[in-house]
Amino acid sequence: MMSLRQKGKSIGFVPTLGALHEGHLSLVRKARRENDVVAVSIFVNPLQFGPKEDFKKYPRPLKRDKELLKKEKVDYIFHPSAKAMFPQGFNTAVQVGAIRKSPLQNSLCAKSRPGHFQGVATGVIKLLNLAQPENVYFGAKDFQQALMIEKMIRDVNLAIRFHRCPTVRETDGLAMSSRNSYLSADQRRRAQAISRVLFWLQDQASRPAARARKLASLKQLARRKLIPFVTHIDYLDIVDLETLEPLKKIQRMMLAVVACYVGKTRLIDNVIIHT
Repeated sequence: MMSLRQKGKSIGFVPTLGALHEGHLSLVRKARRENDVVAVSIFVNPLQFGPKEDFKKYPRPLKRDKELLKKEKVDYIFHPSAKAMFPQGFNTAVQVGAIRKSPLQNSLCAKSRPGHFQGVATGVIKLLNLAQPENVYFGAKDFQQALMIEKMIRDVNLAIRFHRCPTVRETDGLAMSSRNSYLSADQRRRAQAISRVLFWLQDQASRPAARARKLASLKQLARRKLIPFVTHIDYLDIVDLETLEPLKKIQRMMLAVVACYVGKTRLIDNVIIHT
């Protein structure tokens, strides 16, 4: 990849875990529009899965993924093994927030999944060093992850432009996710409530009259609306768009975030609120 940059070619890079869907492909298309060369990684990073999470059963339809990327005219597909990425004796980790703790690294998914973002950061920085891209693309559905990677790139002075791209949704509003494939037909119908509740929060909090209300009451109502459809709510909150710090009062820009279980499947989603 370095030789391509030396020739003046711009490289757009899309890191993925595979099991590609339209959300991933939207990132690939944006990379194609904005770069001379497009590279996509397919790597199910074991470091970002907890001991009781779904690493072993995470979908790995490699043949289908390659066919999809071929249709999108991707130039390079990088599919390393875990042993190649983390060989025997590998003993280095990247931890965003190790020096100064903040809600970005100690709330929401970071609180629910200890070690997850350290695993993400360690895997991603290795992929970035190998790909040497000029631009890298992440989806906004994993908002906390995107913020963390953007901060990591900035903190360690990587010469890479970070692009956070909009969440892509199914026609019924459900955010596209590789884990949607775990859902039964009934669970899939119930999961539609996640985006409905978020869009309800977005509408309610953006109304002029909302400034006279407390966010706590809105969040409580949102939980009540969601509870009948899900197995368990991990978190449902309205947070600062940049720090992910929970908010008590309405401000001009906010983020409504949720993580919940439908059956045994953990799903996350978010929407930006403009007031």
